[in-house]
Amino acid sequence: MNKKLELCPNRVVAYLKKPSREFTKADIVRYIKECGVEMVNFMYPAGDGRLKTLNFVINNEAYLDEILSCGERVDGSSLFPFIEAGSSDLYVLPRFSTAFLDPFAELPTLSMLCTFFNKDGEPLESSPENTLKKACRAFHEVTGMDFQAMGELEYYVIAPDEGLFPATDQKGYHESAPYAKFNEFRTQCMSYIAQASGNIKYGHSEVGNFTLDGNIYEQNEIEFLPVAAELAADQLVIAKWIIRNLAYRYGYDVTFAPKITAGKAGSGLHIHMRVVKDGVNQMLDGNTLSTTARRAIAGMMELAPSITAFGNTNPTSYFRLVPHQEAPTNICWGDRNRSVLVRVPLGWAAKSDMCRKANPLEAESHYDTTQKQTVEMRSPDGSADIYQLIAGLAVACRHGFEMEDALEVAERTYVNVNIHQKENADRLNALRQLPDSCAASADCLASQRAVFEQYNVFSPAMIDGIIKRLSSYDDRTLRSDIGDNREQMLALVHRYFHCG
Repeated sequence: MNKKLELCPNRVVAYLKKPSREFTKADIVRYIKECGVEMVNFMYPAGDGRLKTLNFVINNEAYLDEILSCGERVDGSSLFPFIEAGSSDLYVLPRFSTAFLDPFAELPTLSMLCTFFNKDGEPLESSPENTLKKACRAFHEVTGMDFQAMGELEYYVIAPDEGLFPATDQKGYHESAPYAKFNEFRTQCMSYIAQASGNIKYGHSEVGNFTLDGNIYEQNEIEFLPVAAELAADQLVIAKWIIRNLAYRYGYDVTFAPKITAGKAGSGLHIHMRVVKDGVNQMLDGNTLSTTARRAIAGMMELAPSITAFGNTNPTSYFRLVPHQEAPTNICWGDRNRSVLVRVPLGWAAKSDMCRKANPLEAESHYDTTQKQTVEMRSPDGSADIYQLIAGLAVACRHGFEMEDALEVAERTYVNVNIHQKENADRLNALRQLPDSCAASADCLASQRAVFEQYNVFSPAMIDGIIKRLSSYDDRTLRSDIGDNREQMLALVHRYFHCG
């Protein structure tokens, strides 16, 4: 067997002995017949960012072939706000490459993500998944390279406080049990996500932990490996679905909300990106950041104000994006600097054989560490529409290759200091700021929408819908209105607790 498949936890991959990207309808039918699968689930993300589910009982092989070949009809007006009730019928067709066994179903059930099609049998222009596909296609056509991404999925687990081994408030980073209470829950989540083909890098407890009203609030993170951007989005939406379902089984509550309460760490959804050509990472030139990477960063610097429209989609998002915390507010980038919007993480560029130094019995290693370099967008949070967000980032990075002054923009927005320190006040004042409300974010998207609509990536209907939704919050002065009022803050958090 291919070495890349030997330890693959996806049971469908292990049984069929082929990578999921090569799955055919015949493979799916064979697996269902030979492994006693009784149900098939179609799953698809709707306008609220959550996965919806359509269940099929397998009556006979002819019916199985029918649903796999023809899909099914759904009410689009109940899934997307931009679809009129009078012409709402859509088709959903399964993508065989996304097949996984549902770890929560009592009956053996195979689940697959779906693509939306319109009445003419064409992919729905405004569906989130198709928007991301178009964004990646345009990126490749313009640059000749491929856009890859991965997410850092942060979330809080909430359960009754038993009073044992209390954690240190806001000091939960990489904490071990028994001070971290939900490590086993997280590792079970990771196992199920991996079984659904999620390419996980690692998991750990995060900074945020505190007690409130007799409950423990503990922040955790699951981080993924970079893959094709379309796969990255699929993996994140499935991961959120799995974490919520397993929490329900455990009797826990879980939230991906950007703000949890006053004065405590909120949860982000940082997105790492890299540009690849012929399978080779293009983010480095020797030991330094490449021109390719700087152009991509320049595009994100230019379009950062409107990217919040996809990645920060409810009023609590803008209570996380405040000065003097690790969440960014200024449009700039830098190396290993968590006060910036786009961070270039520490890479393995030292050319030191650390493995051999830590393990003297090891032979000299020649591992190609250049593949590991990414850049990280730090503004998005768990309220994001994941497909729209990664599509927006692909558009921004592509735009960097179309900007004549891209390298000058990259140079002008580079910061190698903590911009919140007093001695750097002049540097801080020269930088543009991210929007401070949904309403301001809507204004930014309206002013920059032409770039997102270029190459028919984002449809005008989708952009109109996003602007309308963001504007409807009427939150332009909400941050100053609430100020330090803890009760009002908690009420706002409660309203948007289960976002995304």
